[in-house]
Amino acid sequence: MAIHYRCRHCGVHIGSIDSNMVDTNQLGFQHLTGEDRSDMIQYNQAGDIYVKSICEDCHESLAKNPDYYENDYLIH
Repeated sequence: MAIHYRCRHCGVHIGSIDSNMVDTNQLGFQHLTGEDRSDMIQYNQAGDIYVKSICEDCHESLAKNPDYYENDYLIH
């Protein structure tokens, strides 16, 4: 089982963590609202966790161009 991070805007794989090495409470998941949790975190049958986050490139693009938030997907 692992925790996989992907960018919510461009889909790039940001990184993975072996879930045996970390407790999800250490990652702050408990601080998310129910709506945010269902939007950002998905589980598969094997027990892997998929987290939608934001990559550095998309963060930089959005900081420079806030109107990009209107788009569902960013290409950079």
